Amino acid sequence: MGIHLNEGGDDLQETHEINVTPFIDVMLVLLIIFMVAAPLATVDIKVDLPASTAKPAPRPDKPIYLSIKEDKSLYLDNAQVTDEQLGTSLDKLTNADKDKTIFVRGDKQVDYARLMEVMDTLRGAGYLKIGLVGLETVGTK
Repeated sequence: MGIHLNEGGDDLQETHEINVTPFIDVMLVLLIIFMVAAPLATVDIKVDLPASTAKPAPRPDKPIYLSIKEDKSLYLDNAQVTDEQLGTSLDKLTNADKDKTIFVRGDKQVDYARLMEVMDTLRGAGYLKIGLVGLETVGTK
């Protein structure tokens, strides 16, 4: 910190100090904008999930379908199974290959709790790759 004396020369001298006041002002404005916008980014909207307009993924050679009917009964491919039989039946069908994707097809009337029970049973049996099957819709919403 020194004193700058005018020696009568050029009045338009360059100052070698950085003025950070505009930078701080811009940062505070951006901070306020993000503080206001962040709570608005959450989603609290009910959605209907059974149909999808997404491009379907390629199907494997022989997919394994686990169907949940409206009466909560389970069908592995075309054979009816119980929750207790599901793990052993899948092991027989996949030759104990736990990397196979199991495609779960649930009726529209099946409640979410039943779907989670079935997925927990699959996870307990060691099958972690689960695909959910939905209807393909054509056109716009």
